[in-house]
Amino acid sequence: MKSSLSHFDASGASRMVDVSDKSETARMADAGALVRMQPETLRLIRDREVAKGDVLEVARLAGIMAAKRTADFIPLCHPLALEAVEISFAFPDANCLEIRAKVRITAKTGVEMEALVAASTAALTVYDMCKSVDRGMVIEQIRLEEKSGGRSGHFQRQNQRESHQRETP
Repeated sequence: MKSSLSHFDASGASRMVDVSDKSETARMADAGALVRMQPETLRLIRDREVAKGDVLEVARLAGIMAAKRTADFIPLCHPLALEAVEISFAFPDANCLEIRAKVRITAKTGVEMEALVAASTAALTVYDMCKSVDRGMVIEQIRLEEKSGGRSGHFQRQNQRESHQRETP
């Protein structure tokens, strides 16, 4: 019985997908996450007044570092030499921080998981740095927004939220 799931062989055993016959192509993935919090917590973050330090810059570094280590967290991901990781932030309303992670590579496999891990880790870092003032924060909507390259082609999420007041990198 042949499995239609790429990470399982015909007998149902886990496997890392063989990409040796694939061509290298330019690939990009853009993922996002939202962190909802009290308006005062968001103000502290935006004004860089959180006692632990600059939350956005620490979260940016955490996201970049996590993207580079994705294969250490997700068992069947290929270790990749990423060419670019960008983390950006927006404040769509008074109690929400939007995190976006964009990853680029020229490779035989995509970088969706790297972008998702980066966005998730940046969100977790925000929570960690702000939990002393707002334990009620909620991390939500971790999602792939767009990907390009590879056999499956281009994907873009429908009804994509407008980016508001994006902070420059």
